[in-house]
Amino acid sequence: QVQLVESGGGLVQPGGSLRLSCAASGSIFRIAAMGWYRQAPGKQREVVAIITSDGSTDYPDSVKGRFTIFRDNAKNTVYLQMNSLNPDDTAVYYCNLDLGTYRLNYWGQGTQVTVSS
Repeated sequence: QVQLVESGGGLVQPGGSLRLSCAASGSIFRIAAMGWYRQAPGKQREVVAIITSDGSTDYPDSVKGRFTIFRDNAKNTVYLQMNSLNPDDTAVYYCNLDLGTYRLNYWGQGTQVTVSS
């Protein structure tokens, strides 16, 4: 069983920055793809950033150039650096671990990010 614990959410003004962290338990972190997703009220959950086990990253156009995902395998932690935040980024942000080869997929409990003046 894998547990994912997010931290770093909060209230930030438009144009500000936040860094989210997701710490994973267990020994499969380094071979798993990690992702950040978000869900705003009344909307479907959407992907924000993905990083594969070899460090390749992918972002949707809505956050490209503003958000950066990176991982520290020694700490079993994945991060999401968010810059130039705007109110449309307000959502609950979830960490995801995916190891499709073994049909393993886990979610964190979520952390709230609110962008408001």
